[in-house]
Amino acid sequence: MEMLRRSSVFAAEVMEVFDRSPTDKELVSQAKALCRDYIHSRLNRTGIGWSKPEHQLSASGGMLGEVSSVLMWLGDELEYLRPNIYRNVARQLNITVASESVVSDAFLAVAAEIFSTGITWGKVVSLYAVAGALAVDCVRHGHPAMVHTIVDCMGEFVLKSLVSWLKRRGGWADITKCVVNTDPSFRSHWLMSAACACGHYLKAMVFYLLRDK
Repeated sequence: MEMLRRSSVFAAEVMEVFDRSPTDKELVSQAKALCRDYIHSRLNRTGIGWSKPEHQLSASGGMLGEVSSVLMWLGDELEYLRPNIYRNVARQLNITVASESVVSDAFLAVAAEIFSTGITWGKVVSLYAVAGALAVDCVRHGHPAMVHTIVDCMGEFVLKSLVSWLKRRGGWADITKCVVNTDPSFRSHWLMSAACACGHYLKAMVFYLLRDK
């Protein structure tokens, strides 16, 4: 009987771990780790030498590693759809990447405008694509320290605007459904969502350029 009781207690504890919703702090920490991984991928792809994150998610396995791989794959899809939108972001925004406050303000303003009409995974991927492209601009122009600024801004925006939405979906792992679902209509939905994200990003660019400075 004692063994059965202990087994029941252990099973309950395991279920509690799986059922527990991620905390705000965990979601923000994961968002920043995913951002570092995404930026590292984009810097490598453009041939810019960059040291690897201490724990590269996409190569480490586990849930967050899978999320990182999916995020990068979807980012590739999104950038393939509109290749010119996610390049030379600093020039498109007409900003200098030498100023931490300018980079922060620009990223947060564009992020706010992208999500001004609601949240979708397509828009989330779009925001990571913006972060990756902006980081490439910063490193190319000799300001690699701005990468940390962009990562911190991602965490700040997720805390302010996305944690509740992420919690309702059980956390970042929900994005993996974008690729594990083999229904053609779901892929069509993702492509439409991505196209929508592109449209909102363009609107965000215009909004930033026209706002009073």
